[in-house]
Order: sequence, then structure tokens, then C-alpha cells
Amino acid sequence: MKSTWFAGCLLVACLAAGSAAADRDCNVPLADWQPRDVLRKKLEAEGWTVQSIRSDDGCYKVLATNVQGGSLKAKYDPASLERIRHGRDGGGDD
Repeated sequence: MKSTWFAGCLLVACLAAGSAAADRDCNVPLADWQPRDVLRKKLEAEGWTVQSIRSDDGCYKVLATNVQGGSLKAKYDPASLERIRHGRDGGGDD
């Protein structure tokens, strides 16, 4: 009886861990990440003023504004620095 209960709990724990991992947007080993400063300079060259860059779900999450007052809220692949998803004016990524 105890072994059946333990096996059930183990199965539930494995399924929960698998679904959490599947929710990750980026799956890049930490050794392959480019520094945040490289992304900051890339965005500044495109006319953005970066408020913050943080890691979120294995990606870089950026909040920035441009000279026209537009806002950027987007996720970037930490290895390629390519935009994953984006939203403007507060919409989009969380």
C-alpha cells in the first residue's frame, strides 16, 4: 500500500516538474548567455533607453522606452539576443 502511494506521489511530482520546464521560453545553457551589457548596447543602438534587463523563464526580459515615448516590453534569447515575443505600451510579455 505504501509503495503504491509513494509511486503515485513520485509520478505527480515528475509531471509537475515537466510541465514547469515546458513553460520556459528559452532553453539556453548559462555558459552560452551573452552579457546583459551587450543586449543593452544593441538596444541603445536601435534608439531605446533601457530601464531594466532581468532574467525571466531562461530569457532576458527588457523594459525600455524610445525618444517618441514608445515603450518596449520584450523577451530576448540570451545566446542570440533575438527577440522572442514582444509587446508595446505595457502589453504582451509577463
